[in-house]
Order: sequence, then C-alpha cells, then structure tokens
Amino acid sequence: MGVQFSQPWWLLLLLPAGFFLFYAYRTDYRLSGFRKKLALCLRTCIILLLIFMISGLHGFTVLRDKQVVYVADRSDSMGDPTRITNWIQESLAAKEEKDGTAIVSTGLEGAIERRLTPSDGAGASLNALLEGRFTGLESGLHLAGSLFEGTSDSRIVLISDGDENVGSMAAAGRLLRDRGIAVDVLPASKQQVKDVAVEEIKVPDRLYQAESFYVEVLINSTFKTSGELRIYEDNREVGRERVDVTPGENRFAVRGLAKNPGLHRYRAEIFMDGDESSANNAAFAFTRVEGPPRVLIVEGTEGTSGNITAALESGMIGTEVIPPQMLPQEAAKYAMYDSIIFNNVSGSDVGGKQMEMIEQAVRSFGIGFMMAGGDDSFGMGGYFKTPIEKALPVSMELEGKREIPSLGLILVIDRSGSMSGQKIELAKESAMRTVELLRPKDTVGVVAFDDQPWWVVPPQTLGDKEEVLSSIQSIPSAGGTDIYPAVSSALDEMLKVKSQRRHIILMTDGQSAGHSGYQDLTDTMVANKITMSSVAVGMDSDTVLLQTLAEAAKGRYYYVEDETTLPAVFSREAVLMAKSYIVDKPFIPAVQNAGDWSGLFQQGVPGLFGYVATTPKSSAQTVLSSPEPDPVLARWQYGSGRTVAWTSDLSGKWSREWVSWSQFADTLTEMVKWTFPQFTSSPYEVTTEAAGNQVRIQVTADGENPPAKLNAVIGDDEAGEQTVELIQEAPGRYTGLVHVSKPGAFLMSLEDASGEDAVQAAPGTGFVVPYSPEYRLTSASGGEDALKRLAEATGGRVLSWDNPAEVFDRQATSRTQLHDWSYPLLVAALLLWVADIAVRRLALPWAAIGARMAALLRRRPAPAGEAGRDAGLERLAARKARAAQRYGGSSAEPPPQAPPARERSGAGAGVPQRADAPLREERPAKAKPAASEGARTQSAPPPPPPPKAREGAEGRPGKDRPAAEAGSSMDRLLKAKNRGNR
Repeated sequence: MGVQFSQPWWLLLLLPAGFFLFYAYRTDYRLSGFRKKLALCLRTCIILLLIFMISGLHGFTVLRDKQVVYVADRSDSMGDPTRITNWIQESLAAKEEKDGTAIVSTGLEGAIERRLTPSDGAGASLNALLEGRFTGLESGLHLAGSLFEGTSDSRIVLISDGDENVGSMAAAGRLLRDRGIAVDVLPASKQQVKDVAVEEIKVPDRLYQAESFYVEVLINSTFKTSGELRIYEDNREVGRERVDVTPGENRFAVRGLAKNPGLHRYRAEIFMDGDESSANNAAFAFTRVEGPPRVLIVEGTEGTSGNITAALESGMIGTEVIPPQMLPQEAAKYAMYDSIIFNNVSGSDVGGKQMEMIEQAVRSFGIGFMMAGGDDSFGMGGYFKTPIEKALPVSMELEGKREIPSLGLILVIDRSGSMSGQKIELAKESAMRTVELLRPKDTVGVVAFDDQPWWVVPPQTLGDKEEVLSSIQSIPSAGGTDIYPAVSSALDEMLKVKSQRRHIILMTDGQSAGHSGYQDLTDTMVANKITMSSVAVGMDSDTVLLQTLAEAAKGRYYYVEDETTLPAVFSREAVLMAKSYIVDKPFIPAVQNAGDWSGLFQQGVPGLFGYVATTPKSSAQTVLSSPEPDPVLARWQYGSGRTVAWTSDLSGKWSREWVSWSQFADTLTEMVKWTFPQFTSSPYEVTTEAAGNQVRIQVTADGENPPAKLNAVIGDDEAGEQTVELIQEAPGRYTGLVHVSKPGAFLMSLEDASGEDAVQAAPGTGFVVPYSPEYRLTSASGGEDALKRLAEATGGRVLSWDNPAEVFDRQATSRTQLHDWSYPLLVAALLLWVADIAVRRLALPWAAIGARMAALLRRRPAPAGEAGRDAGLERLAARKARAAQRYGGSSAEPPPQAPPARERSGAGAGVPQRADAPLREERPAKAKPAASEGARTQSAPPPPPPPKAREGAEGRPGKDRPAAEAGSSMDRLLKAKNRGNR
C-alpha cells in the first residue's frame, strides 16, 4: 500500500498557502487566544486537503497476479467448439490461486461467457447465443479488453482460424497494444471438407430486348470433380451445362438472351458430385433489360381480361396475365413490370404478404398500380384496411353517404388449442376489421368457442367501438372443438335481434365433436330470414360440414389455406350483407377534374350500367364521377408510384358501351401509361460492394446540380424496408452502409430528399448478398498469417494445442491497483469548512472549552483500588506531621495523657507516626512571639481548621471531645477525596 500524486506540480501551491496562513494569523485581530489558534488550524487543514485533492493524491496497491481473457471464435467455419472447451479447461489447471480468468465468445458480435474471476471452479463452457454466419474478431477483442482490471500483466488468448469477414482485428490489436495488453494467438486449422462454391456471377448491368449476352460464373473448389451448372432467370431455367472443376478457381460462361424487358434476377447454381456443403452453391445478380413496357394483369375470373390485353397490345405494351394465386412471393419479381392491374380480384384470393409487397413496390420503387371494379373488387372484395387500400386513391368505407339497412351480425370464432399462434391473432384482427365496418345503429355479437361457447361480446347496438374491439383482443386459445353449442347459442341470441338484415359468420380450423342437430338450426335460420356463412381454415377443418351449413343457411362458404386472407374474407362478408356497395343502374359519368386527360373526353363519354361505390381520398384527383356522386375514375401519386381506380368493370357487364367505344383502347392505354415509372434514363451510377454483414453503396451523379440530400430505400424479399441516408463525400458522390443480417436479393431505389417530400430520383435497381462470406473458400494460410501478425504487433505469443499450460508459463509482473481518494478528501474539506465557520461565527466560551480540553488531555487514569488512590495523600500527611513536630516542640517524652482538644487541633494532631520515630512528650502549646509565629506561617502554613476544630479551640464548657472522635483536617480531606472518586 502506498500513496502517490498524479499531478504533483500542484503541490507548489503549498508555498503561497504557507505565506497566506502566516499573514492571516498575524493580521487577524478579531480573534484571540485559543479561538484564534483553533481557527488557524482548521483553515490550514482545509487548504492542505484541497491542494492534495487537485494534486491527484490517491493510494495504490501493488498486485502480482495474472489476468487472462480467452476469446473463442465460434463462427460456423470453426465447427464443433468441444476442442476449444477442452483446451481452455486444461490450461486453467495451470493457473495460480490469485490469477483471474474470463471467457468471451465471438461470432458476428462478441458475448461474455463469464467475467473475470480467480475461482478455480469457474469452468470453460461456451453457451452464449451467437450469429455464427459471420466472424467478427474485432468485436470479441474489444469486449475482452473491457474486462481487465488495471493495465499491467493483462493478456488475451485468441482461439480462431483467423478468417474474419466483419471488422478488423488488426485495428483492435493496435488499441490493445497502446493499453499494454498482449494478445496470444492459438491458430485453429480449418476443417478439411470437399466443397465446391459459386464465388461470383456477372451479367451486364443493362441489356436491350433480344440482345444476346454471357453469364460469367466463378467457381472455387477444394477437390477435382464434375457436375452441372444451371442458370436461372427469375426462377426460370435458361441454361444448363456439364462442367469439370479442379482445385482452385474455375471460370465458365453461359450464353443467354434478353427476352423480356424489366429488372431481372439471375441465379447460378451448381450440383457437383461429392460436394459436402450446399450453403455456398448459389450466387445472384441483377440486370435491367430495356424494351417496351410490360404490365402484369391479375384476373379474378379466368378469361375476363381480353379487353384489357387487346387494348394494351395495340399500344405496344406487353402484358402477362396470371390468376391471383400465382402472384410472386418475392419482392424483386414485381420490379420486372412497369405496372400491375387487378381485374375484379377478391382480396380473399390475395395473401397478406403479396399485398404488402405490391404496396411497397408502388411506394418505394415507382411501380404503377390500377384496380378495375366488379362484383369482387374494392369494398366487395374485402380490401378494407389492407395495404392495397392504402395505395389506392379511394377508400372502401362509404362514410354514411346513403341509407343502408340496419345489420345484425354475430361472429362465431373457434378459439380451440389448434388456433394458437398466428391463427387466433388473425381471427381477432378479422373480427375487429368487421366491427370497424359497421355503423352505430348496427348490432354486433362475438362468441368464441372450444367445447363450450363463451360470449366475448353479447349482442348489442354498436355504440362504443373501442370497448368491443378491446374485448375481442382479449380472446385466448385453449380447449377442444364443438361447433353445435356455439352455433345454437348464436342463433338463440340472433332471434332476439330486431335488425333488417341478420347474418352469422362461423370460422373454425378443426373437426367438430358432434354432427347431429344442425338441420334444425339451419331450418330455423331460413324461416326467420337469418343467413350464415362459414370459413374453413386449413386442411384439418371439417370442410364438408361447413360447406353444408353455409348452403343450408343461404350463405357463402370459404376455404382459406393462407390464414393471412382471413381479414379480407370477414370484410367481404360484412360488405356483402350491406348490399349497398354495388350501384346497379345506368348513368353517364360526369367529367369532374380530368387535368391532362381532358383531351380523352372532349367528344363525350359512353354510359355505364353499374359500379362499386367508394369514397375518394382527400388528396385524390376524381376524373369521372357518378350522379351520387361517387368516383368512377380517380388517380393520385402514392410515394414514388402512381395508382388509378376504375370502379366499374372492364369485362363488359357494366361497361359494354365503353369496351365497344372506338376510343376505349386509347383511353385505357393512356390510363395505364400514366402509372408507369416517371423517368426515362438514370442520371446516377450505382455500385454496391458486400463486405461481411454490410453492403457499401456508392452513387455518382452525372448532372450539374446534384441533390443536397439523397436517400437509398432498400427492400428485401419479405417486404421489409429500410431507408439509408447517403453521405455526400464530394460534389455528386454519395456513399452509405446497409446492414444485412442474412443473404438474399435486395431492391434499391434512390430518393431526392432535398425538399419537404422525397421524390424518386432514379429507376429501381438491385443487389444481392448470395451467402455469408463465412462459407467462402479461402487460402489455408491466410488466417494463420493474420493471427501471427496480430501477436507480433501486440507483443504476444503463438501458442500450441499440445501445451495448454503455456498460457500461464511466465513470470507475473507487478500490477498497480489504484484507489481514488478525491471524494474522501473533498468531503473532509467540506466538514472542516463548516467547523471553521462555526469557530469564527458562533459566540461560545472558547477559552473555557480550550482549558477543559487541555485538562482532559493532561489527565492520567488513577491506579486501581482505594489504597492506590489514597497513597499520595498519605505520603503528604506524613510530611506535614514531620513538619509539625519540628516546629511544634523539642521534648521527646511521650505524653502522659491525651492532649486537650485545642492541642489536638494543631498542625500535627491526629497524624500517624512511623514505627521507628522516637516518642516525645506532648506539652501544652506555649505562646510564641509574633515574629516567630509569622515566620512559621510563611514557611509552612497549616491548613485552616474546620468549624468543629474551631469550636473546640474556643474552649466552650462541656464541649471537649477525644482526639479520635474529632479527627484532623487531613482525615476530612481524605474522606472528601474518596467521595469524589466514587
């Protein structure tokens, strides 16, 4: 233990502090005596404490132990960590009792397995959850460096193959070296496996339609083999070759033809004999094919899109027609098209994931979208509160524009154990969307059932929607499935409802425990004009029973395999019961706000025979409207894209005069062209480079006035999206980093964010991260060389797997553990400052206090026992007796009788004599001359006689007492002393 100063030059303040204290003592006339000295002492202590504090006075303890932190690489390339665990455990057996150890595991990021401890039983288990598809040694080294206590004799043991793909361990090593922390390395050899990997695929960035090109593929292998190389364009195979590979790099080129315009994704995949790892057998690339625009037409009923395809192809626009079940499951595939048309498509046939991808493609990547009406479109298709409704310029809610009959609706929802998880959550969302579509005068009830019904919301007029929605949200999942009690209870309650239309929706995913008595229920429903629709969820549901019930109760039957479509099914049912969304009567649309489309309608417009009622959104542009007025044709800008709503049909049922109109093809072509992405060529050159879990984006602007702020919008295959603000490093050059946690294909668009609203600045492009760099084939010695350089740079060693005890085989150096005293010194100075104020300001008897303190300091403890306490007084009494004998008389004869009282009261009366002293005769005291009497008084003044002795000396008659009874003054002094001690 010792003390030291971190800033000793501040101690020079002691010199002026000494002069100041001396001057203060000499010139302070307000205080005096003990009070002045005490105040000066307190002020001196305060100044000394403050000077010591700012000089960095602190204590330190010198420790001589070792601190070791193990960093274990647990990425996928290291294989089973058992070997690492055993080696660490064996090395711990060689440590001394005071040596501290800790363990850190690292993958993409570091994680602490256990903190620094000297315990021998801490163990070497590796259980932390890590992302093993990446190797981030820098993160593990930084985390290990933060665990040390002090700066001396600290060492890190890194166990890795050295093949890092995230961060830089060399950068971490430089920081550790500056802190005096050495890094010992234990190189781990990579597992020798037979592996063939697709390292890279290259295609031209831009192609023209009908242009031939080559797909270049780089394949790396660890052994000689042969197999097939296949090339895919948007999951469609366009080439296949039989190839032979040798150890090392192998390059191949496959010829291709750009047939369809748009953004296309190419995939190279290998199937090799003897390949033991399939995680690195595919790679991806993007390219854009320039050519005529292309439109994807999704038709709800097969064969009803002939009018649309004929009109668009006459305008040199390519088309592709698919059913809604064939919508792509990957966001990148929507970038192949310039626009998407929904032709009378029901929302129950479109999955929730596909709706989100289409909305994202419109908003972020400028893809156009148009919805055409019909019996299964808009509100009739269940699009209320869906991502598609968000993108459209019209809303499905009519907002009370017309009189709608009152509706009584009861939802019968299966809550059995098989509905747990996403199913029950989507069922609750479906019920809540249905309630939101209803009006305050409607009646709603919700009954959940397992083997018994449970009324979540008893039938009631919909006054407080929030209370009903909260009750629906609380439905749990548990129990079995029995449909009959729930439907019977719902029917009993529905018979009490007095609405104009009454409807029941039954939803389940299981088999009912009983199948009898349903005929009576459906007959009662038909007799009382109550309808019931049924929804079967999944292949395990009782489809036969549910379909029979729906047909017997004059309702509709739905089979749902994708549970994400449940909300659309329930919304559709609620809208169909209202029967007010379809306006089925002839009219001629009125031109309201045509804008640049006004030339299309200069000669008038044909009549229509029906449409689906909607409500235009506040910022939408209504081009044609009905007499109600409802929008017939509306458009708006949605994010980077444009959307159009045509609420009548295009098959000829309501629009037979339109489809036979001579201007129909031109009008429809202009409507669709208006939705196309709004750019001709890109003024930006975009390059991407993947490094570990990061993708570096670099954008170069060709124009003279580049935007001040540029954003990159990144979308993945699962409709996830992130916006990255690009940093302008130089005029017209921008860079940014995108963090990716897994491989996949990513779409990217650029937005000019200089103004209040971001606008798309360039056509969409894409980049891919085919697989983690962890699975790439690298040289065998590259990682080991990097580890050796790290050990050399930090002053560490290269350890051996055969000698684990080598970790602690070194002499421990001293390690200083500091103790900060700044806070205690400051607290002490503050307390003394308060005492200094009290001494200077409070009017107290400081002199008396000082005297009392001095007396307490001088006082010594008395001996134990009464004899010990009185020994000094007895010696004093003996000396007084001898003095009295010397000056009292010269006769040595013993007294013949007791002396009178007056003589006993003399100076030597009552004092015991020593045994060896000669006995003298006591004589009556004689009168002495005044001078001699005064001389004796000055030389040895006797103590004053007590009152009783004075009384005896006055010689009162009858008052003379024996000497033993009267006692001497010394006896009384001893008694008083004894009382005081007690």
